[in-house]
Amino acid sequence: MSEPKPSLLPANSSPLEKALDLGFGRLLERIMPPFPQLMDPDRTPAAFLPYLAADRAVNEWSTTAPEAEKRLTIKLAWPTARHAGTRQALENATKGLQLSPEVWAWYELNPLGAPYSFAVRAWTELPYSETIDARLDRRLADAKSERDILSISLGLSASGRHSIGAATLCGELTTIYPNVLAGIEVSGRTFRAAGLYTVETTTLYPQEH
Repeated sequence: MSEPKPSLLPANSSPLEKALDLGFGRLLERIMPPFPQLMDPDRTPAAFLPYLAADRAVNEWSTTAPEAEKRLTIKLAWPTARHAGTRQALENATKGLQLSPEVWAWYELNPLGAPYSFAVRAWTELPYSETIDARLDRRLADAKSERDILSISLGLSASGRHSIGAATLCGELTTIYPNVLAGIEVSGRTFRAAGLYTVETTTLYPQEH
């Protein structure tokens, strides 16, 4: 006899309540838990992305952004929050908008920048607008510490493939002549023939009176 399954029902539950609890428990066992997929930014349905963003405490969110950007923003939300105030957080905040970041601290600049300042350059191959620029400012403001001072610049880049090819055609021309052996002669008989085939046609018409 199998062990009774644990239940959250109180001890004074009625037989009907216990039967419903047992029946619904068996139905739920047939359903695969959806939570691992729902909580994965790469696999969750697109319609669930806003709810997952709220769960990850995403402050800057655009409903009109491409789906790939939304998934990347959610994926980088927790790493950005964990490293807030660091170079990594600034890079993650920039990557969330599908931009390629370059970040320099004030002591890496030549000449040196103001203490606690960062220079951020965002590279993109996608169309850029004032809306994206404002969104980037908000994301970087959330990722930096209160004392940090940011200077932001944008770089537009384009890339492509360059192919270099060369061809070489090599060939040889060989002429083969018939083999001639001295002292050997070939002879034979020659026959000539002719034929003539002649056809003569005669037409007779009746005499007219």
